[in-house]
Amino acid sequence: MRDGTTHQSRRRFFRDVALGAAALMIPFPRLPGMSRATGNKGVAFKLKYAPPLGMFEGSAGKNPVDQIRFMADQGFRAMFDNGLMNRPVSEQEAIARECSRFGMAIGPFVAYADFSAKTFVTRDTSVRDMMASRLKTAVESAGRTNAATVLVVPGRYDESLDWDYQTDNVIENLKWCSGLCEPAGLVIVIEPLNPKDHPGLFLTKMSQAYQIVRAVGSPSCRIVEDIYHQQITEGNIIPNIDACWDQIGAFHVGDAPGRKEPGTGELNYRTIFRHIHAKGYQGVLCMEHGRSRSGKDGERAVIDSYRICDDF
Repeated sequence: MRDGTTHQSRRRFFRDVALGAAALMIPFPRLPGMSRATGNKGVAFKLKYAPPLGMFEGSAGKNPVDQIRFMADQGFRAMFDNGLMNRPVSEQEAIARECSRFGMAIGPFVAYADFSAKTFVTRDTSVRDMMASRLKTAVESAGRTNAATVLVVPGRYDESLDWDYQTDNVIENLKWCSGLCEPAGLVIVIEPLNPKDHPGLFLTKMSQAYQIVRAVGSPSCRIVEDIYHQQITEGNIIPNIDACWDQIGAFHVGDAPGRKEPGTGELNYRTIFRHIHAKGYQGVLCMEHGRSRSGKDGERAVIDSYRICDDF
C-alpha cells in the first residue's frame, strides 16, 4: 500500500514540472484569456496583417519574391513596402505577380513623407508641382502593382501662420491631390504621427485627421490609423477607431513602448484585432514595427505573436 502523502507529493511534482515546461514555450507574456495559437503554419489569418519586405529576410532571403512566398506560406494575406514606388519597374511587376498568385493584398506605399519641410500647410505653388510629379509616379506604380492606397504625410506646421489657415491650406492641397488620384481609383491615406518621435509635424491626432478628410470630401482621401503613434499621442484606441471608422483606409500596427511586435508592450492587440474584425474590416494592417529579437528566432517570434493575437 502506498503512502497517500508521498503519492500526492509526486503528483504535485510532475504537475509543476509540466507547467514549468509549458511556460518556457511561451514566446512572450500572454494577455489574460489568450489561448496559444502557434503551430498553425499555412492557416490564413483572420485579418490581413501585412509584413513589410525585409521582415523575414533571415528566413526567406533577400529576394522580394521569395519573401512573399514565405509570408503566404505562414498564412499572411497581405504585404506592404513603404519604398515600393522607388523600386525598378521590373521588380514592382514581379512583386505584383507573386502577390496575385497567392491572392495577397498590397498595403499603402509612401508617395510623400518629408518630415523636415513646411509643405501642405502653405499655398506655395511649388508644392503642388512637386506633388503632381510624385502622384503621377504613384498612380503608375499602383497601376503596375494593384496597390489601392498611397501614404501622404502633410509635413511640418508653420509657427508664423495661424493654425486655422494652415488647416485650410492642408484641406485645399489634399482636395487638389485627391483630384489627381480619383480617375485612377487610387486612395491617399494621411497619417497622424506622434509628436514625441516626430516633433513639429502638422498632423498628430485622429480627430484632426478626421476633420480634414471629411472637409476634403473625396473618396480618394482617407486616414491610416497608426496604432503605435496614436497610443503615444492620445490613447483611447478603440473609441477613436469607432469615431473615425467611416474614414479609415488602412492601419499600421506596432506595440508601445518600443514599436516592436504585439505582445511586447502595453497594448492589448488581441482585443483590438477582435474589435476591428467584428466591425467587418477587409483592408490591410501593415506591420510597421521592428522585432524584439534578432535572427530567425526573432522572425518566428513575430509570426507567433500574430498567431496569438489573431486567436479570438
